Amino acid sequence: MVIVFVVVAVLVMAVIVTANWYVWRRLFRDTTRGPGLTRRVGAVLIAGGWILAITALVAERSGAPFWLQQVLAWPGFLWLALSIYLLLAVLAGEIVRPLLRRFLEHRARRTDQGAQPGPATSTASSPAGSAGRPTTAPDPAPASQPGGGGGAASTATAVPAAGTRAGGGGATASAAPDAASQRDGGADAPATAPAAPQANGSGTAPASEAGDAGGASASGIVAGSRAGGGATQASAPGQPTPGRPAPAAASQPGRGAAATVLPPPIGPGPDTSPEVSPEPAGTATPTGPSRRLFVSRVVAGAAAAAAVGTVGYGTYGVLRGPKVKRVTVPLAKLPRAAHGYRIAVVSDVHLGPVLGRGFAQKVVDTINSTQPDLIAVVGDLVDGSVKDLGPAAAPLAQLRARHGSYFVTGNHEYFSGAEQWVEEVRRLGIDPLENARREMPYFDLAGVNDVAGEEEGQGPDFAKALGDRDTARACVLLAHQPVQIHDAVEHGVDLQLSGHTHGGQLWPGNLIASGANPTLAGLDRYGDTQLYVSRGAGAWGPPTRVGAPSDITLIELASRRA
Repeated sequence: MVIVFVVVAVLVMAVIVTANWYVWRRLFRDTTRGPGLTRRVGAVLIAGGWILAITALVAERSGAPFWLQQVLAWPGFLWLALSIYLLLAVLAGEIVRPLLRRFLEHRARRTDQGAQPGPATSTASSPAGSAGRPTTAPDPAPASQPGGGGGAASTATAVPAAGTRAGGGGATASAAPDAASQRDGGADAPATAPAAPQANGSGTAPASEAGDAGGASASGIVAGSRAGGGATQASAPGQPTPGRPAPAAASQPGRGAAATVLPPPIGPGPDTSPEVSPEPAGTATPTGPSRRLFVSRVVAGAAAAAAVGTVGYGTYGVLRGPKVKRVTVPLAKLPRAAHGYRIAVVSDVHLGPVLGRGFAQKVVDTINSTQPDLIAVVGDLVDGSVKDLGPAAAPLAQLRARHGSYFVTGNHEYFSGAEQWVEEVRRLGIDPLENARREMPYFDLAGVNDVAGEEEGQGPDFAKALGDRDTARACVLLAHQPVQIHDAVEHGVDLQLSGHTHGGQLWPGNLIASGANPTLAGLDRYGDTQLYVSRGAGAWGPPTRVGAPSDITLIELASRRA
């Protein structure tokens, strides 16, 4: 048995550690660029929160000084609730994360497509002092230009060039180097040669100039020209500028024209696509890692906000006090005179280091506002000793009902000194039903101890409470836990009033609570016996409820004979 307990404890610890590491990773590691203060603060926050939570639980169970319990309870128990919803929110973020990333990538692609420029234009300037003229690169087309002297002809396929420059008697054209040919006297002669860079003092090749008397050579893609013999930068052979088409040679007809061309580009043919201007600095699209970092920060921030908001609202709902829930329950054996009889059912108040005297006063005021005929307190009234919580429970003496107030123990009373609390509630004017029955004017009211009392020899005794009663009368049973319904059915109880489940208290805790109890909350039927389970007025551990609001139920009995 000890080995099984150790194995289960180790597995539980492993799950808790893994879950917290996962939360830390998503909230702190994935949202930062590297190790630093933020990651260390996150680790301290998560580890410190769990240390406070465990210490608060141990302090409450071990009977530590009450002031210490109060100091530890608020941050420790709230961290328990917050850690649950941080984990759930981060898990939900795993669904949102890829969707957000795809959305950003799609938007980035659309932005890039919308930023594509049109065909490039260039301005050529004349060295002779004439004003520069914008020249748009023509569509690629075969071009043939006759030579001036000597009967030479140059045939080339034109491609867009960065710029052209006209002189007095010649023109500059862009040509694909592998298509250029020269004819001299009817014979074909290859005239393809790599363009040699010309030194001009700055390490760049000057642009070709056309004069009145002679030809000139042009180097492929040129960025521009400078009037008055200034240098013009050109791409080096074999090294095309990124983002630009492959270099093309420029040919110029004239007397004794010589065509200077660059080496052929790699590929099936010349690139005739329009020139694309490089993007200006500072407009680059965010890279993958930066986008992932942005997504991680958005998801982590949303998860943290959702968790804090959920816990905050759930805590406010508890501290504000329970609301009244009204339920009508028909009983076949109830006489007509008892039709409309009202029983105020309150359970799981859990007075303790968090919920104190002020909360008890809210509960009492809410119950009295319903003007009940009878008040039933069905267990888990306190989480602490009479010494520590006697002053907090004092407002219970103000409860008012026509046929009195009654109390049965819950499992938490046996953690807090059940015998002392039975005497205390009696002193406050509440009648404790310890496996006992009271004959009311219209029905029998019985109460049994909680099953947790079995360890102390004070467990439930249905035979003692119900064994010798008149079965012709309707019977209402107070029993803290819903699991006691099966014994109630065997003893012919008409209605059992219970608590214990808190309705799950913290979603999705309702899934666990519903598996451990026959009814989680509300009215249910088991054979001829009806079971009503209250969600409770307070909260245990975290003073927080999510998906299970606190309530005080006003049961209104209905006679089938009415």
